[in-house]
Amino acid sequence: MNNLSKTTLIDQLTVEVYQNRNILGQEAAKDVVLKMKELLSNKNRIRMIFAAAPSQNEFLETLTKAEGIDWSRVTAFHMDEYIGLPASASQRFGRFLKERLFDIVKPGVVHFIDSENSIDEECKHYADLLSEQPIDIVCLGIGENGHIAFNDPPVADFQDPSIIKSVELDLVCRQQQVNDGCFTDLKSVPTQALTLTIPTLMAANYLFCIVPGTNKSEALKHTLSGPITTDCPASILRQHGHCTLYADDDSFELVANG
Repeated sequence: MNNLSKTTLIDQLTVEVYQNRNILGQEAAKDVVLKMKELLSNKNRIRMIFAAAPSQNEFLETLTKAEGIDWSRVTAFHMDEYIGLPASASQRFGRFLKERLFDIVKPGVVHFIDSENSIDEECKHYADLLSEQPIDIVCLGIGENGHIAFNDPPVADFQDPSIIKSVELDLVCRQQQVNDGCFTDLKSVPTQALTLTIPTLMAANYLFCIVPGTNKSEALKHTLSGPITTDCPASILRQHGHCTLYADDDSFELVANG
């Protein structure tokens, strides 16, 4: 059973619950690796989008150790980036992924979001890159306010016409960055960011959503048990035909207890 505590189907969303975040990350990575190998056996290149957050650490670490993947045939994107942080800032999401994944596995192409560029120009540039071919795999998480990428409830739009956009970050989202230890205090957290939109993420062929920890239990309850609404943007994942959500006993606690 691979330490699987529970598996269930909620609408179209497959939910797997593991004993702890270490096992969760390892099992999610195994599934992503299997899908990558399957796709690479049938096509020359695959295109992937990654999330940058502490919740992804165990998953990313396991992914870097996987054998038998020709990463030179992978084109990689990330899903959001702060506006107002210099490129050298340790909290930049591009840097997070560069240090924990890209520098280790060396994808053939990595497209970073340049939030120091003109915002309009960067949105057009990144949208053009994303639109060149369909996205095969998205590896994402869920925020404490139910966001996916930086689509917080006030700015989330299930029919968003944009591919990538600039957004104002809500207070819960910014506080989470402090809770995660990424910033020392709230005033240090940027108030704006660039984010891929919900339709962009949902258009990918396969989604793998990694959600460990007690601090995500409230968001996971709304995601899985509440209505599908932008009040909890992650609830839209229940309408994707090929999405697996990985929880642990801690994050799944409120769902399990009703």
